[in-house]
Amino acid sequence: MSRQNYLFTSESVSEGHPDKICDRISDAILDAFLTEEEMARVACETFATTNRVVIGGEVGLSTMEKLGTFMEGVEDIVRDCVKDIGYEQEGFHWKYMSVENHLHPQSAHIAQGVDNDGAGDQGIMFGYACSETPELMPAPIQYSHAILRNLAEARHAGDVPQLGPDAKSQLSVKYEGGKPVGVTSIVLSTQHLDENMSSADVQAVVEPYIRKTLPDGWISADTEWHVNPTGKFVIGGPDGDAGLTGRKIIVDTYGGAAPHGGGAFSGKDPTKVDRSAAYAARYLAKNVVAAGMAKRCTIQLSYAIGVAKPLSIYCDTHGTGEVHESEIEKAVAQAMDLTPRGIIEHLGLRRPVYARTASYGHFGREATADGGFSWEATDLVDALKKAV
Repeated sequence: MSRQNYLFTSESVSEGHPDKICDRISDAILDAFLTEEEMARVACETFATTNRVVIGGEVGLSTMEKLGTFMEGVEDIVRDCVKDIGYEQEGFHWKYMSVENHLHPQSAHIAQGVDNDGAGDQGIMFGYACSETPELMPAPIQYSHAILRNLAEARHAGDVPQLGPDAKSQLSVKYEGGKPVGVTSIVLSTQHLDENMSSADVQAVVEPYIRKTLPDGWISADTEWHVNPTGKFVIGGPDGDAGLTGRKIIVDTYGGAAPHGGGAFSGKDPTKVDRSAAYAARYLAKNVVAAGMAKRCTIQLSYAIGVAKPLSIYCDTHGTGEVHESEIEKAVAQAMDLTPRGIIEHLGLRRPVYARTASYGHFGREATADGGFSWEATDLVDALKKAV
């Protein structure tokens, strides 16, 4: 029997965190390629350090001439991302940093499998959903994201000019009877632009936003606060720590509350099942929970490079199921074509909607009219119910 009373902790990082800057750049380049051609191939990696950004990876458009012309605009994409995030500090400035572009054409050996509708690589992908929050996400990661997103919105609006772009949050959530009921500790480290600010000064700025974000009653007199616990945090972003694409995979998914297949998302076009199949698995798990078939659901999919059909489908409802897992496995395969092509078409993944996923999680977001976060829709509920 699963534990009912416990503490669970998850962390998030802001859009200005060095790794998230890299994710944003990689996904912005992907969006630009998909805007140019919806069949574009992209596997873009970014590295950032003091006043330097390096881009590498493989890309493909319909002609080499077109690809060569398009490459000329990559540097502008990089600078626009850094400018939008808000970096204008001496050690990392959107205007003065060096940008190196080492993107090259996609390997023909990889392309041949993908061109035949196969998966772009082998691997395992997990999706998860639970009834802890309205978004059907684990509470610790969902509210960790929300704190940083609200602070970023306030920073961009000019309401907290003391704060810089780089920040991290962490919540330890108390569960009773299997449900989240409060927060035992709050950790927030945020870059500040005034060197004279103390930890207490920073807490005075951020505490109202944190209290507004968390559910009523979750913060008590016993809740521990750790705001900038090391003291000053003035040097932030890649000037303080190097960044890489794909280094925050637990932040991107479920905060450690569910398994992870190991593949990162950002900078990869949807032929890469690391991304598209992980989105499909979340979509299926969320619809299983939304359909009332379980209060918690994990879906695993597995693929082989060049092979279209998934090698396996696995479901675990963690003892909360109203329908047997084997029936759910059959139902999800019946309700959705889980080949790479089927996933891409069902979720509309050839649209330029990826830069917005780079910060504050790929899951637990709201599906948008232009196709963003389509995997968060619960439009498969009736099909799943019919299938079982």
